Amino acid sequence: MCYIFYLDLHTIFFLFFAGVLGGALNAVAGGGSFIAFPALLFSGVAPISANATNATALWVGVTASSGAYRKHLDISRRVMIPLAVTSVIGGFAGAFLLLRTPAHTFLRVLPWLMLGATLLFIFSGRLTRGTNRMAHDASRTAITVAALFELVVAVYGGYFGGGVGIMNLAMLAALGMTDIHAMNALKVVLAGIINAMAVITFIVAGAVAWKPGVIMIAGAIIGGYFGAHYAQKLPQAWIRAFVIAVGTGMTIYFFWKAY
Repeated sequence: MCYIFYLDLHTIFFLFFAGVLGGALNAVAGGGSFIAFPALLFSGVAPISANATNATALWVGVTASSGAYRKHLDISRRVMIPLAVTSVIGGFAGAFLLLRTPAHTFLRVLPWLMLGATLLFIFSGRLTRGTNRMAHDASRTAITVAALFELVVAVYGGYFGGGVGIMNLAMLAALGMTDIHAMNALKVVLAGIINAMAVITFIVAGAVAWKPGVIMIAGAIIGGYFGAHYAQKLPQAWIRAFVIAVGTGMTIYFFWKAY
């Protein structure tokens, strides 16, 4: 597939700003695709290509944000390796599934995917009252359950990047993690792996619209790094409230568009 776009100055600034905001939102608590994906659709990119381009742009932004969270990443290899392996498998599987999905079907499924991700994040704090024990003394059963959860999240993330960070945060909360910054650090790593697998698949398939994508990548790099840096200075309740507001708004919009 080959996509050619004429981008005027307003569209360039629009895509760049959407990339900055999407990269920052992903670094803060996930959900950057709630901004970047609609921006690509509004700019005239076809739905499947918009999702592939969004995944590519925000993957670069997530990678840029990882440096700002490195001091919070404190997890043992016996937990990290299974999560990483299932992220690789699920990311490839989800991307392959997306490329086999008709555009009209994808647009009908999209609002339900967004709704599920947003609700999961809203209620994630009530799923557990445990302590932040997973990173150090998780049992074999807990690790297996976490890996299976991550496989589901990774397939979803490869299929549609919107809300994968929120789903990862909800999964980590359900498994006993409570520190939002530590959760963000692990989320950034896992989302980076999932998106990398999806991006490789999309590039090989020629599904990425590079002209708008390069503009959004530039914005996502800036937003990803500075968003991660300054997010750690904000109250956790503010971060959660912002993500929930964005997720709710975009869910309502896509239900209105699809139905």
